[in-house]
Amino acid sequence: MSQKNAMPKVVSEAEWKTSRYSLLEKEKALTRQIDAINAERRRLPMMAIDKEYQFQSNQGSISLLDLFEGRSQLIVYHFMFAPDWDEGCPGCSWVTDAMSHPAHLKARDTSFVLVSLAPLDKLHAYQQRMGWNTVNWVSSQGSDFNYDLGGSDENGEHHGVSVFLSDGENIYRSYYTCDRGVEHLGSHWTYLDLTPYGRQESWEDSPEGWPQTPPYGWICRHDDYPESD
Repeated sequence: MSQKNAMPKVVSEAEWKTSRYSLLEKEKALTRQIDAINAERRRLPMMAIDKEYQFQSNQGSISLLDLFEGRSQLIVYHFMFAPDWDEGCPGCSWVTDAMSHPAHLKARDTSFVLVSLAPLDKLHAYQQRMGWNTVNWVSSQGSDFNYDLGGSDENGEHHGVSVFLSDGENIYRSYYTCDRGVEHLGSHWTYLDLTPYGRQESWEDSPEGWPQTPPYGWICRHDDYPESD
């Protein structure tokens, strides 16, 4: 016979509401603190990326600028997959399973890509196995990208997220997080919060000149955006 799990205390509705509203005040305070951190992130300085990187993709060899696909922002998830591995990292796979449809990011001028050191054929095979049909995944094998950006070092592979901004010619790295910094990712909101322009909604505390539109008005079903490819 299986052992029963411990359970929280059962109280009256009035007591439950008192406890719930007490926690709600703390939750709202945390939300405001997160908003303030996101506002500070949108004001982070950037570093220029002057080195040329090449990636192997479905379209052949492409550059870092090509990964933007004509958009101004790019989010790179450094997916742990070494050249001699037959499977991708379980933790990175967990994160990828939770990723939102990329159409929502593209609607905010943001492209998203997975980058791994393993050869493209291994990435394709694993991508098919996992059913990640909407995910753009490229190989950085043969370039210094992983080593320069923190995805690989002499100790092996590392997961993380890098965010870039481009004016169409120049590329800048605006943000990076790793380890538990990726735990909250899993929706288009949290990914957009990592970018220099944020959600681009009028309620956000952003610098003068940042692109902004009324909240929620831009949201569509992922196949209803003007450019849903």
